[in-house]
Amino acid sequence: MSRKVALADGQSARTATARALLRGGVEEKTGEALSARAVAERVGWGADLAAGMVADLLAGHWTAADVAVLAAGVDGVGRRLPSKAWMALRRLGWDVSAPAGVKVNDRVVRMVQEQAGRLLRSAQHRAELTAGVLKTWPADPAKRTAAEWDAVREAIPDGRSLPGSVIKARTRHITAFVSTHGRLPVDVFELEDAPRAARMLVLAAVDRQQATLERAEDNPARVLLRLQLPTRPDPRSYADWQWVACPLALPSTVPADAVLHLPTLRPKDGKVYADLSFSHAVPQAERTGHTVALGVDWGLNTLLSAGAVRRHGDQSITALGAGAQFRAAGVMARQHRLRRQGERLHAKTDAYEHLVGEDEDHRLVAKHAVLKAERQCVADRRTGLNDALAWSAARWAVDQAIAARSTVIYVEDLRSMEAKGMGRTLGTRLSQAVRGQIVDNMRHLAAEVGIAVVTVPARNTSKHCPQCLVPLRHCKAPDRPTTPGWKWAICPNPGCGWQGDRDHGAWRRIAARGLTHQDKTIVADRASGHMAIPRVIDKLEADAVVRPATLTTTPEARRADRSKTGPTRHRTTSRSVPRRRGAPSTPGPHRPAGQRPEGHAHTDRRLPRAARRYQGVRTTNVHTISSSTPTTRRHRPRGAALGAGFHMHAHATPPRWETHPQSETITGLRIA
Repeated sequence: MSRKVALADGQSARTATARALLRGGVEEKTGEALSARAVAERVGWGADLAAGMVADLLAGHWTAADVAVLAAGVDGVGRRLPSKAWMALRRLGWDVSAPAGVKVNDRVVRMVQEQAGRLLRSAQHRAELTAGVLKTWPADPAKRTAAEWDAVREAIPDGRSLPGSVIKARTRHITAFVSTHGRLPVDVFELEDAPRAARMLVLAAVDRQQATLERAEDNPARVLLRLQLPTRPDPRSYADWQWVACPLALPSTVPADAVLHLPTLRPKDGKVYADLSFSHAVPQAERTGHTVALGVDWGLNTLLSAGAVRRHGDQSITALGAGAQFRAAGVMARQHRLRRQGERLHAKTDAYEHLVGEDEDHRLVAKHAVLKAERQCVADRRTGLNDALAWSAARWAVDQAIAARSTVIYVEDLRSMEAKGMGRTLGTRLSQAVRGQIVDNMRHLAAEVGIAVVTVPARNTSKHCPQCLVPLRHCKAPDRPTTPGWKWAICPNPGCGWQGDRDHGAWRRIAARGLTHQDKTIVADRASGHMAIPRVIDKLEADAVVRPATLTTTPEARRADRSKTGPTRHRTTSRSVPRRRGAPSTPGPHRPAGQRPEGHAHTDRRLPRAARRYQGVRTTNVHTISSSTPTTRRHRPRGAALGAGFHMHAHATPPRWETHPQSETITGLRIA
């Protein structure tokens, strides 16, 4: 099977990973059918052998000198090291042997060296980060000055593009070491122990003598994985390694013409997960030459605010539509509740560990085990909820770009997203947001359709007016202009007069800044191809304004005058029953009679009314903001607390261009 992708003009190769499950296999020598648990047991034996050998190899080379030699990419005689980690380790002479009495072939050693080499290469970044922080150790580690921030970023390679949270986390790690030992560590290898080797089999490092992967001719969604697995935990000879054929069902995300690569097997909880890499051709995303762009701004309950702008031939920029929002107040409330529950469980388990100590017969040992299992369940639920939220938000943003026929998505840079000065509760919720995961998923989905995702500096995107760049005045709401707040923005410039939602003004600024600075776009990471605009140029920023659109006079834009001219007429109704029942509701099968009136609430066992309330998306001709979940202070998304599900509490505004495909102007500019 060829591992190269045939590319046409305007295409690029894209490598992604899909997860599959090994549901059984057949031992080829005897023809014995193996269940999924039996295959998981054999894969686990092989993964345990590999993990032990990786740990031995890391322990022998977890030094600054060895990591620096591997990261330099040159061996002792000046030859360039191969890109594959196992070949580089063999060039350097870093061999590893199996435990005494255990027989493994050379391909298993390859997998061990590949996994260890990847871990050692990744340690170079942490070594450079730690060295830069130690070199510029601040006078007050808890609060760096502006000059100290500049110094530490200069001391770290590519420190200008490094998030501040990473430097802060490394500083706290070093501070903990100082409080324990009374001195600064020498380097990262004294600060950290050798990384733990994961239980997995990296089949990408082997050839056909250890594993093969073939796609079925009659069904492209089925593949056959053949590999050698041990028949006992400690194989004594090559006869204890047998070929096992395992059929795999490919997920629907894998194209039929994709080139498949050998997977990485991960045994867990009696199952074997196969991380299957595949390569296929996708439209090439361009760095420059964009005329239609989608701007994305971040929020808390309103997780994403997005809208499209167009750059015309005279270099002027206008907005396409009024924008949209992805609101996840209920999901964020559920995630916040799970976080607090996990913190309480962590505190309980820590207290039990302190009480139990080394006594294995303590009466709290059983309770401690139950609490640990419950804590892991809560952590898994949080992980699943964050994954669902990240994929849903990313899919929504990419769909907005596709609907607007945009070729680029400009996202606010995450380096400035630090929870400071907002209180402990709000700061914690901001820190727990899955913004980084959303951006990664957005890049993954946008690459399939050839849309570029570029990060843009967030400086003054919410502070300045998108039409005249004058600092905005923020208030509570449009009908409360004198009440201090942050949600609604009003331009004090008499010649402009723009006002709207703060986030809607921010995405206009982000998109306009990206279009005017697109010639300065760089590839920040060569390995991943991530693109970014590193800094704002004041000369270009002066042109990053959204020109106000003229009001349309189309029939759908005209509105009838609804001003009140007289007293409201009393409306008679033919309703024969009162709106609220005065008689007791019908008793249930297990309830006594004479129950209090329940009004309009249903008497059957359905979901709570709060779980079904505000679930529709209401739009008008003036704006396209979702009016689903209210964001007032008194509102509490009870549906999320009562377990009504994920999709009932993530509200996404549909693209405006679906209902108004010809409209490229903002109707009702003063309402965002």
